[in-house]
Amino acid sequence: MMLRTCLCLSVFGAIIVQGGVQAPARADDWPQWMGPKRDNVWRETGLVDTLPKEAKIVWRAPVAGGYSGPAVAGGKVYVTDYVTRDDVKVDNFARKESTGVERILCFDEKTGKQLWSKEKAETYSISYPAGPRTTPLIHGGKVYAHGAEGMIACLDATSGDVVWSQSLKETYKTKAALWGYASQPLIDGNKLIILAGGEGSHCVALNKDTGVEIWRTGTATEQGYSPPLIIQHAGVRQLIICSPDSIYSVDPETGKQYWLQDYKGDNGSIIMTPIQLGNYLFVGGYNNKNILLELAADKPGAKTVWRDQAKKGISPVNVQPFLMDGKIFGLDQSGDLRCFDIPSGDIQWTTPQPLGERKVGSGTVFLVRAGSSDKFWMFAETGDLIIGQITSKGFAELSRMHVIDATNNAFGREVAWCAPAYANKRMYVRNDKELICVDLAK
Repeated sequence: MMLRTCLCLSVFGAIIVQGGVQAPARADDWPQWMGPKRDNVWRETGLVDTLPKEAKIVWRAPVAGGYSGPAVAGGKVYVTDYVTRDDVKVDNFARKESTGVERILCFDEKTGKQLWSKEKAETYSISYPAGPRTTPLIHGGKVYAHGAEGMIACLDATSGDVVWSQSLKETYKTKAALWGYASQPLIDGNKLIILAGGEGSHCVALNKDTGVEIWRTGTATEQGYSPPLIIQHAGVRQLIICSPDSIYSVDPETGKQYWLQDYKGDNGSIIMTPIQLGNYLFVGGYNNKNILLELAADKPGAKTVWRDQAKKGISPVNVQPFLMDGKIFGLDQSGDLRCFDIPSGDIQWTTPQPLGERKVGSGTVFLVRAGSSDKFWMFAETGDLIIGQITSKGFAELSRMHVIDATNNAFGREVAWCAPAYANKRMYVRNDKELICVDLAK
């Protein structure tokens, strides 16, 4: 797709057998985008090997519109939405204005009972205005919610009381990118790192407990949508940041720039978070604007190995690609699932599956790996959950069931572009009408 949010991904669990005895099943939370370790891996055990014909729905809870995924922590489920009477099922590049209320909702994880909600009136002037894009982030007894027009709020995770909030647009004298604020915030120590926009403040670090700025860095034509990444390389920690104009590295403690490489993302559409493999760093954006960087080993630095190769790599949109065994797997903008090699960029295979026999432009399937196996939990835009096997040889569908209706639209088709959460042997997924909990225990 061209944007269209940045959402992101999930995984499949296997029974671990030790000495012929099944190991105890374990349960985990899913407190942020891409899970506990921000890597799209579901490490729980005791899960079904084959999906039933019909989903076992534990509970349903009403919600309004949005692309944001749910987060699960401490026995609660959090999700954001947008309540409006305007027509927000629009699929174009126009900034159509709509008025409504952005909310963050908290539900009981076991029953789906709503525990609290907080709301703020918000006027949208973005494309795809159904609702917020970013998954709530739960950390240290607080929940951080990020709105599509740049509001960032820290709330008490138990009571919903607001600890602090601010408008990034007002603070940094900027405006939302075409598809809204969609980059997933990152917690690092006492810092909440987030793409803000504005002159000299493309990326900012705020004190996570007070909202007070710690540092700001970078200038870009728009924010872009790519979540920041922290790596350890060349003997130092580096924060890797993508914008529609460049890819750059800074000291995560100070915001001081280490290096910068030019990058031009069509329509400002740089969405995926970078992927590192050894000395290599891969980033792909819309319209074959892909780039492979080689990182210096002795001190922070980078050089371009190849870029903008139509027959190399991947140009992802809604779905974060996945690194496994020296290969990157993911959904290309053309809608095909593919595998390519790093560092060559050579494509190993492509397939229109699991979405059908033909490619679907901006086709969306969120990928979450099942532990250390080659099996994946795959949530398709059709509302289907799939257990699939993905290797360097190809893709095989093992099992499928329908879990939720596709209630939004894109390119003339019905879609569900919301990344699920996987926790406590359950799947939590939403559309523009409801949030549901699906039992996946064996």
